[in-house]
Amino acid sequence: HPSAMDLCYLDNNATTKPAPEVVAAMLPYLTEWYGNPSSAHRFGQRSRQAVDEARGQVAALIGAAEAEVTFTGGGTEAVNAVVRSLLAVRAPRRRIVTSTVEHSATRELCAALARDKLADVVAVPVDRGGTLDFDALRAALADDAAALVTLLWANNETGVLFPVAEVAALCREKRVPFHCDGTQAVGKIPVDVRAAGVDAMSFASHKFHGPKGVGGFYARRGVRVRPLIVGGPQEQGRRGGTENVPGIVGMGAAADLAAAALADRATTARVTGLRDRLERSILSTIDGSAVNGSPEHRLPNTTNVGFPRLEAEAILLLLSEQGVCASAGAACSSGSLEPSHVLRAMAVDEKLAHGAIRFSLGRYTTDAEVDRALAVLPGVIGRLRAVLPVGG
Repeated sequence: HPSAMDLCYLDNNATTKPAPEVVAAMLPYLTEWYGNPSSAHRFGQRSRQAVDEARGQVAALIGAAEAEVTFTGGGTEAVNAVVRSLLAVRAPRRRIVTSTVEHSATRELCAALARDKLADVVAVPVDRGGTLDFDALRAALADDAAALVTLLWANNETGVLFPVAEVAALCREKRVPFHCDGTQAVGKIPVDVRAAGVDAMSFASHKFHGPKGVGGFYARRGVRVRPLIVGGPQEQGRRGGTENVPGIVGMGAAADLAAAALADRATTARVTGLRDRLERSILSTIDGSAVNGSPEHRLPNTTNVGFPRLEAEAILLLLSEQGVCASAGAACSSGSLEPSHVLRAMAVDEKLAHGAIRFSLGRYTTDAEVDRALAVLPGVIGRLRAVLPVGG
């Protein structure tokens, strides 16, 4: 295996490199300041102060009040906590309105709730660019039977952005709570939950250069949240269990760094420039390649490129052998030979969907990494095309 130093890492939507400043902020709480935040003594209260400070840092990144932020064990837990809670408090309404291109955290949860006969799920379609069908959303809310709407802000596979503020305005008009899965948006684009008008939003630290295993959700003041995990008074009674202090401190530090990077705009411009150079070069050098998803309304770091009549798994294997890390859609669903449900929902041609590769960049992506990917990829595609069966 090549060392991490030798890797060309273009899979930042799966996870990001923890920032050095994040690791430095966490270390004292793994070694010296290990007190329990619920303890009354000063040693424990040092941990309590650290958790409170991190809550303020995360709240500042998303435009929330500190009391509106609850820490969880990750984005998937946050989605589960909010969706299950909103559904419970909205009884007897049972309809969950979502989309056909959600992350598995939402998709699998909705399927489980439907199987257990706890919810009826309506999945709103998207067009060929991955853009939400707003008329279908409006129709799903027309009869006042919806318990909640849950939609992502940015698609993890294509980077396509949903019109969150417009969705929130429609939900407000219909008096239906709106949960937004902000996992791929927070830290990458400016996110202001108040300006957007969402009632709740989930997110995860490791998508913006924080540690894995820690996430959170925003719940607007006045939104009732039932705990998913019971057994203690932590997090205002919203999540039992002793807090992951080092992880939360790391998430706070990562939020500070992300806010600074978004404020200076140069970082986003640099990442966008690298993504566009990668994309343009692939399209101009590899015949038949095509971008999946709207090129206008998407994250600055993501491109999803289809290579016709090839299998994504084979492309990824050959890329990996040469130290280039990419993905076939979501890391959570890798290993499946079926084209992603996102590309199917977008009606992407099967020939392109099977060979779709996601390249996702980050703050630490370099010109040299993009050069390396561009040097390796044409040979990989050429090698695979050479062994295709006739007429394949």
